[in-house]
Amino acid sequence: MDCLIIGGGPAGLTAAIYLARFHLRVAVVDAGQSRASLIPLTRNQAGFPHGISGNDLLARMREQARLYDADLREGCIESIERDGEGFIALMDGAVFAARAVLLGTGVVNRRPAMLDEAAHQEALSDGRLRYCPICDGYEVTDRRIAVLGTGERGCDEALFLRGFTADITLIAPEGGHELDHGHYGRLRDAGIKVVGSCRRITLADDAIVLQVNGDQLSFDSLYPALGSVVCSELAAPLGAAMSEAGCLKVDTHQRTNVPGLYAAGDVVLGLDQISHAMGGGGVAATTIRNDLAEKAPLRR
Repeated sequence: MDCLIIGGGPAGLTAAIYLARFHLRVAVVDAGQSRASLIPLTRNQAGFPHGISGNDLLARMREQARLYDADLREGCIESIERDGEGFIALMDGAVFAARAVLLGTGVVNRRPAMLDEAAHQEALSDGRLRYCPICDGYEVTDRRIAVLGTGERGCDEALFLRGFTADITLIAPEGGHELDHGHYGRLRDAGIKVVGSCRRITLADDAIVLQVNGDQLSFDSLYPALGSVVCSELAAPLGAAMSEAGCLKVDTHQRTNVPGLYAAGDVVLGLDQISHAMGGGGVAATTIRNDLAEKAPLRR
C-alpha cells in the first residue's frame, strides 16, 4: 500500500481521509484505545455548538474515510521494520507492506491508582473525573475542584484551572508533595489550597470524595495531573528521534528523522487537542502524498 496509518484517532483518521481522497492506497490499523473515545462530550470542537461525544466524532470520521475506500482494520501492530525504501509491519501473523508509515498512536493518561475501573468510568462519564482543563475547564466554572498531583505539573494545572474557579485544592498522590518555595508562593498568591496525600477516592451522590489523611473532602470534579505515557515504542527500533518524555520529534511537515516515517497527534509534542491532532493529520497526509510523488509521479 502507499501508506499504513497506525492509530485510528482524530490524527490518523484525518490523514486517512486526505490520503484516500488523493487516490492513494491507505490502511488504518487501530487498537481501539484512542483517548477521544473517552470524551463524554467535547464542546471545543468547531462545528458542533452543542458538543459531540468522542465516540460519535470517531464514528463519523470512520464513515467518511470508508466513503473514499480507506481500509480500516482493528488490531495492534506488533513491530515495524525497514524493507528497502519502505516498511513491513506485523500484526497477529498478518504482514503489511507500505511505502510510508504514519504513527498516530497517541498517549495514555496515568490514572489515579485509588479509583477502580468501574468507578473511573462512571466518574468520567458524568464529569466528576476530568483529564483536560483546556477541553472542559469552562464546564467547571465556579465549581469546587480538586487537582491530584504535585511538583511543577500539579502546580501548573491548578493555576490554569484558577482561571475558571476560585475553589481549587491541590492534593498530592501517595507519597506526599514535591513542591518548592516557589510553587507554594504561586499557589498561595492564587488562593489555591494545598493539602496532603490522597489515600482513597470514592463516589458519593453528585460528588467525588478524596480521603486526605483522616479527612473526607468532597468536590464537584477531580483533575488528575499525573502525566501520561507516550505510545512511541514502535518507532524506537527504527531509530526515530524522541524527546526525553518519549514524544516523537518531527519537522514542520510531520516528518520524523526516519525517511518515510511520519507522526501526528498526541504522540508528537503538542496541545493534546482534537483540533491540533486533525491539523497535524492533514499536514502529514499532504506531505506523504508529495514525498511519494517525488519518488514516482502520481497520475490518473
